[in-house]
Parts: sequence; structure tokens; C-alpha cells
Amino acid sequence: MPEGLSADQAGGIAERVLRWQPVHGRHDLPWQGTRDPYRVWLSEIMLQQTQVATVRHYYTRFVQRLPDVQALAAAEPDAVLALWSGLGYYRRARNLHRCAQVVVQRHGGVFPSSAAELQTLPGIGRSTAAAIAAVCFGERVAILDGNVRRVLARALGFAEDLAGAAAQRRLWDRATELLPRHDLPRTMPVYTQGLMDLGAGPCSPRRPACSSCPIATVCVANSLDSTGLFPVKTRKLKRRAESLWLLWAQTRDGAVWLQRRPPSGVWAGLHCLPGFDSREALLAALGRVFGADDLGGLEDLPVVRHVLTHKDLHLHPVRVVLAGDAAPGGAQPLPGAWQSARQWPGLGLPAPVRRLLQQDG
Repeated sequence: MPEGLSADQAGGIAERVLRWQPVHGRHDLPWQGTRDPYRVWLSEIMLQQTQVATVRHYYTRFVQRLPDVQALAAAEPDAVLALWSGLGYYRRARNLHRCAQVVVQRHGGVFPSSAAELQTLPGIGRSTAAAIAAVCFGERVAILDGNVRRVLARALGFAEDLAGAAAQRRLWDRATELLPRHDLPRTMPVYTQGLMDLGAGPCSPRRPACSSCPIATVCVANSLDSTGLFPVKTRKLKRRAESLWLLWAQTRDGAVWLQRRPPSGVWAGLHCLPGFDSREALLAALGRVFGADDLGGLEDLPVVRHVLTHKDLHLHPVRVVLAGDAAPGGAQPLPGAWQSARQWPGLGLPAPVRRLLQQDG
């Protein structure tokens, strides 16, 4: 039986959530009200480590341009990355594109209906697969994203450290025990959405509104007045800072020299201004590649702080306007290509680089 709950209490959680969600849950999100696996999948991937308020705009624009899995599979990689630019965690976009291609090529453009099959697709983990299967196909499977993990850990009084894989597996088991058992095509979508709504609303991380939570009377953490103690997770990321000097080389007609980032690391696979570990390295590259006669003056722009999950990037843009539009050459050519003012907006660019170029325009 789940931690600290009687059989009656555990059985009542699903009923309470099912009654609460249609009246008090969220109903204004653009990906709600559909059982289209493409749209549910897209929203779930976008919402990973990203706030709902941010995702709304990106989701709407994405489905306007790429309304179904066939359109996404056929799209150019740069077009997908351009639509994703600013959402961060760009591996999600690359996996999204690859997943769409697999669905089209191997499954005839139809998403598998079970969580187990969905997990075999690129970029779809256990919780995302369960969300799609539960919402779209009524399968009795549990989700356990960050918000739902908090709701259930509090409700169950689950005191194990979720930094450990074994504890996470046990919480998955508890979450599965709480699922509805009847009329699954109707109850599973509502219950699944209800847990997500609770995590985004009353059961917030710092100041939960227990008085408006439908499971407060059976919640172990609430009964002990200890919601702040759950979930237990001791391992924390150590943040660090890193500086990167960006060479903003452009011609007088507005073309910008961009190169593609390596396939791994920060901004993997995106187009970007050439980056250097120091200003000295940037200046040395200027001398080698462009030659002193080609420079129209250097301008050190204000430092831009860009926050990533595990570190702060301090970006130092250095702009140079070239007299001509010839490609950088010299003994050690600079990888990349000129992208005109018409071209670069359609490329996948890191958000801070896109903002720099847009401000210039």
C-alpha cells in the first residue's frame, strides 16, 4: 500500500482528482482538448524543463508551420531548429525531428498506442510515453514528471531520496497503484491532466495552496504540516560560470558570418557567431583570417549573461564590419558561411545570438 495511506485513502485520490479537474483544472492551454498524439507529444516535449507561459507561443507557432507529423518529418533540420530557437535544450528539437521521421518511415505516420512502444521512439522517455498513451489512448499508465512527482511525494508522504534510481522506481510503483481502474478511455485523460494541473497550481513548490487542493484531506504532508519536506532529493547541480567571446563579423550590406556549432555541448548543431575562449584568441583569429587591411574597426559590445541549467554563460560580442564581402580566408580559414539578412532569421540560432542580430536590425 502507498506510504502512510489507508486503502480507502489511496483509492479516493483518483476519484477526488477526477471530480476536481473538469471544474477547477486548466482548460485554456492550446494543446488541451485534443487526443491527437502529435499535438500531445509536441506539448510534452516542449514542456520539459520549460515554463508553460514560454511554451504557449512556441507551440502555437510550431503547429501553424508544421501541423502534423508528416510535415515535421519532411521539414529541413534548420527550419525545425529555427522554430525552436529560444526554447533551449536543443537536443529536444533534434530528437523531435528524428522521432517524426521514424513515425512516418516505420509506423506509416501513425503513433504507436502503447507507452511501451512509444518509449522506443527517439527522445520519448517513460513519463512522456505515459502521458501520450494515457491522454490519447486511455492506457492505464502513470506519468511522473517533476510536478507530478511533487504532488505524489507529498500526498503519500514518500520520504525516500529521489536522487536515487531505486527510490524513483518505487514512486513509479506507488503512482501506478493510484491510477483509475474503470472507464479508462474517459478517466485516464482526465486524471492525468488533473495531476499535472495540481502540480502547476495548488501544489506549488514553495507556497502550496492546500485549502484549494482536492486531495488535501488525505495528503500525508499536509496532515503533518510538512509540505516543504517533500519531495526529498539531495543531489543538486553545481553551477559554474563560463565566458565566451563571439566574433560578429558582418559586411556593409548586413550579411553575417555564421558557423555551425559542434554536434555536442552548448548549442549543439546550431548556427552561431564564431566563439573563442578569450578576447586574445578572437583577435589572433582576426589577424590570421581577415588581415589588418580588411577590418573596418572593432566594437566591443556589452557583455550578455545567458543562464543555462548548469552554468551561466557570459558572452562578449566583438563586432567588426568588413570592407568587402569575400569569405574569410588566410592560411587558416574560418569555418562557416555568409548568411544574408534574409537568410539568417530562418536558421536555428541560439536565443542570445538571435537577439543580438535582431537588435542590430
